[in-house]
Amino acid sequence: MPMRRLVRWLTLAGVIMALILLAPTVWLRIVSAGHVHDAVEAGHAPVVIVFGAQLAPGGTQPMPFLRGRLDTAADLVRSGRAKAVLVSGDANGGSGNEVAVMSRYLTDHGVPQRRIVADGQGLDSYDTCRRAHDVYGISRALLVSQGFHLPRAVSLCRGLGIDADGVAAGCRGCQRVTIAYNTVREIPAAWKAVYDRVSDRPPAVSSPANQQIAAALRD
Repeated sequence: MPMRRLVRWLTLAGVIMALILLAPTVWLRIVSAGHVHDAVEAGHAPVVIVFGAQLAPGGTQPMPFLRGRLDTAADLVRSGRAKAVLVSGDANGGSGNEVAVMSRYLTDHGVPQRRIVADGQGLDSYDTCRRAHDVYGISRALLVSQGFHLPRAVSLCRGLGIDADGVAAGCRGCQRVTIAYNTVREIPAAWKAVYDRVSDRPPAVSSPANQQIAAALRD
């Protein structure tokens, strides 16, 4: 085979493989289109859902990713664009109790404790969305996370019955290499999201219906 033809075939094969690899990522972006906003453009919803993330060494403070999400959620509540906050993460995470730290941070930044509900079984984005809908009865929410994560989070929550819009959180103090790593990490995560959604798997921990959100929304 002439070298030129071989190069063309290899190039075509590379393009096809790239399209297959990125197909779930593209699908998530299509599904979430029009539902991801910055903090200034965020609308209103009864509940803000904050996705958990790793804690700083010592397990008592949020890392920059999580701190940015919590700061954004607190702003949404203080500005009247949401009334209650569901913090969802791993209560037994390798870096510590994510939801305990998230709850404490929010109260320290002006969110009343009665407006905060903690789900310590939000072990991944799918579980957070599934449990928010099935366990806590949430049908409309603002989702707070970094921009690279929001297409996946919004697509999952909307597919599971929540009228969700994403609000992009900042990340003051985050290194560019960390942001780049997490952006690339979304490619395999998109494949998992598609599998979770198509399989309609139950959350890792199933729980009976919980009325804490309804209580947090009461005046």
